[in-house]
This record gives sequence, structure tokens and C-alpha cells, in this order.
Amino acid sequence: MNLRKIIHVDMDAFYASVEQRDDPILLAKPVVVGGKPNSRGVVSAASYEARKFGIHSAMPMAEAFRRCPHAIFLPVNMNKYKEVSLEIRQIFLTYTPMVEPISLDEAFLDVTRSSSLFGPVNTIALTIKQRIQQELNLTASVGVASNKFLAKLASDLKKPNGFVVVQPDTVQELLDPLSIERIWGVGKKTAEQLHKLNIKTVRDLRRLDLKYLTQLFGILGSQLYQLAQGIDDRPVESDRVVKSVGRETTFATDTAECDMLETELLKLAVDIGRRMRKKAFRGKTITLKVRYNDFRTVSRSYTLSQATDSDDVIYKEACNLLREVSPKQPLRLIGLTLNNLTDKSECQLSLFSEQQRDNETLTKVIDLVNEKYGEKSITRARLL
Repeated sequence: MNLRKIIHVDMDAFYASVEQRDDPILLAKPVVVGGKPNSRGVVSAASYEARKFGIHSAMPMAEAFRRCPHAIFLPVNMNKYKEVSLEIRQIFLTYTPMVEPISLDEAFLDVTRSSSLFGPVNTIALTIKQRIQQELNLTASVGVASNKFLAKLASDLKKPNGFVVVQPDTVQELLDPLSIERIWGVGKKTAEQLHKLNIKTVRDLRRLDLKYLTQLFGILGSQLYQLAQGIDDRPVESDRVVKSVGRETTFATDTAECDMLETELLKLAVDIGRRMRKKAFRGKTITLKVRYNDFRTVSRSYTLSQATDSDDVIYKEACNLLREVSPKQPLRLIGLTLNNLTDKSECQLSLFSEQQRDNETLTKVIDLVNEKYGEKSITRARLL
């Protein structure tokens, strides 16, 4: 049986590490990337010095400041992080075209066919890790295994600057003592259900019957059964299909003002529509996400009969979903996502689409102007 040779590379505290690298004054100091400490945003990244104070990603900035007032708070510089991510990607592509980016700071690599050129998988993985350090002055944690689940698990075991190889004959020895929360798909609710059954480790989970797990959790139960035995057949997908396009906004002040919320939805719908058209995609399912001032998060979705990239359609359905949520309680965040995507060439216009064609022509003109002169050259106004 020929096992795959999979590498998972996970950059350590990526955004914060890039900032520390570029400004030596920040070295060995608690750095929090996400904005000003009194802003409404959340932490995007925290250096390991900041993590000692309990600061972590997605934590409200105000809470991060409360835990470490002397931390250095920096804005997100996404263009810089994207550039560094591309430099890292070029290192990966030296060894294999089979690279599946998960985000800017992590990726899977399938080097099964690369050994004849570059040596054993362990050598390739270590070389990649060393090149990232030497060429970019950044550290990465790297996991090596025969599948994606084990490789990602391995990269997380000895962070930061870790390097873990999972040998095929030591898989169960590695997995069994781990808590069930380490298994993909085991979130808070699933963990609570398993804990009630006195299932706390992977060993406990592995000893459960497949049929019993399926009765409890459906398809997820089957996945848990496989993963508890270290089985994961998913391939590394070098050309990942875009599954959704979305954007969200955190308000400076909590609001339940309908006009303000609908105006923000229009901005989000226009941005999503423009990005969809640029990628030549359309989508059928519109999802609205709102977060209340008590941090409770609610989402609602609507699936169209025909895929769209129209700002107007996205905005109209988003407003309908907003009315369905009835936000009488002030909101701190609102978000919009278009998923269930398809290639634009696959979509067919209806027989009664003359107005639709006119709208598309106008939209193309607006896109071209904004592309040439800046995104805010022509903006949409909400109809009153």
C-alpha cells in the first residue's frame, strides 16, 4: 500500500511575527494585531509574548487591552501579509505543484511524487522549514504524515517552531491519549455530548461502535470513527474551488437603526457583487450574519432559484433576511456571504431578461470605472 506523503505548514503567529520581523523594536514584546485597543474589532493575531496574558485570535480588542494594557496594538496590514504569504507559497512550489492553501498562514503540500527529485518527505519538510527561516526570517511549525488530518495535528503539537513526523506505525500511539477536542468536527456541543458519555480521549472514542456513533451524530459520527483511527482519505486539492464570497463589518457603536443597517448591507452587497463578477462566479445562497451587543450571533440564509452576481438581488434578499431577524436589540456586527457558487458560463438568462441585460451592462461600466479610477469612484445609493 502506497501511503501519501503530506506536509502541513502553519506559520507561527503570522501577522504578529511579520510585524516583529519588520520592526526590531517589537521583538520579544507583546504585540496584538487588530487595531486600536478601544476599537470595536477583534484580535487578528497575537505574538507569543501576548499569548502569555491569555490573548488569542477573535478576542475583542477591549478584552485584549484589559488583559495586557502595555501590549503594542497594531492595525491589520493585509497587503503586507499577502505579499509575504506569496513568498512562502513560492518556496512550497519549488518542491510540488500540489499545494492547498487553507489561509494566508497555512497550507497542505502533497510531496508523494517529489521524493525522486528532492529526497525523503522528512528532508523536504525540514528544508522548507529552514528556507522560511533563512529567506524570510519567520518561523513555521511543520507536521509530516500520511494524510491531512494527521499532518495538521502534528504541526500543532509542538508550536511554536515545531517539527513533528508521524510514522505510520505510531499513529494510534500518538492519537489515543489526546483529548477528543483534537478531532476535526468535535466542537463545543459535540464535545459536551461525548463528555456526558464519559468519552474524553481519542482512545475512548475509538472504542465506540461505528453504528452507535452514526446513530448519535449521523454522517459526523462516521467521520469521527474514521479520524479516531487516523484515517483520512481526502486528497490535497491544489486548485481549491472558491466556496463562498463574503464580507462583514463591526460597527463603531452598537446600532439597531434600520436605515444605517440597510446602508451597510448595500455596501457589503456591492463589494460581494464586484468580487463575484471579477472571478466570473455567481451564487445562489445568500447568508446574513448578525452579532448582537451581548455577542450572541445569529445567521439566516435564502436560496435563489437562479444564481446571481447582481448587487441589487443580493441587497434585496439581504434586507429581507434582516427584517426576518428583526434586530430590535442593537447590533455590533453585520455580515453578508454569497455561496453555493457556480461558474458564470453555466448560468442561463431567462427569456424575459432584457432589463437584466441592461442592468448587467450598467454594472460592467461601473466596474470598469472603479477598476481604473478606484473603488469609490462610483458608489451606489440606497433607494429611500
